[in-house]
Amino acid sequence: MSRAIEIPAADGTIDAHIFTPGNAKGPFPAVILFTDIGGLRPCYHEKAQQIASNGYAVLMPNVYYRDVSGAVVPEGKSFRDPDVRPTLLEYAKHLTPAAQSRDFVALLDGIDNAAEFEKGRMAVVGYCMTGAFALRMSAEHPNRVAAAAGFHSARLAEADDPNSPIHVVGDIEGRVYFGHADQDELLPPEQIARMDAALAAAGVHFTTELYKGAAHGFTAKDAPSFNATANALHHKRLALLLEETL
Repeated sequence: MSRAIEIPAADGTIDAHIFTPGNAKGPFPAVILFTDIGGLRPCYHEKAQQIASNGYAVLMPNVYYRDVSGAVVPEGKSFRDPDVRPTLLEYAKHLTPAAQSRDFVALLDGIDNAAEFEKGRMAVVGYCMTGAFALRMSAEHPNRVAAAAGFHSARLAEADDPNSPIHVVGDIEGRVYFGHADQDELLPPEQIARMDAALAAAGVHFTTELYKGAAHGFTAKDAPSFNATANALHHKRLALLLEETL
């Protein structure tokens, strides 16, 4: 089950969706799901509902609300099409760490003001570029975020990147799980190693897993890199993380 919601934010109004289990009474533990670079679309609605059906209320915001509401990718097109991708990259430039921080505050207020969500600590999950969002939100709101997960995360720990979330992991108090593709050109082994070292040095309880034979975007059913086996494993690992932390 799902419903649309509008959340006031410092930079505008975030259009979002709340997903809950069917035929069950809430409130439920809260999970924020950040989409990949392609934004809101059917395969992410399906993903959010699958997570919710395990007993959670899932908030899925439009990360591009500053530029457009609803779906960003036109019907019949792919987020990887050469006439679509430049627009997404342009919108993504607006999602600076400062902008993310303002959105995190708004999303937490949205959760606090919606009846579907249980009071207490919550979890956040991100895909592709938003794996970094999940990590940053966990660091900025350690008293609220019990768990953060990232799948086929992109550019988590580029060398000399002042905006890398690697610089804030020392503030994380919750659990962290990463499911990485072993054929991901956007997160090469040296970046995985750099992030793992930072998390270990900070004393974060974290797990890093390499999904063998998977490429970037392996959970996106509308991407040519979709990998059904890796996608099923991602749902299994995420369900376990949520069960153990929420």
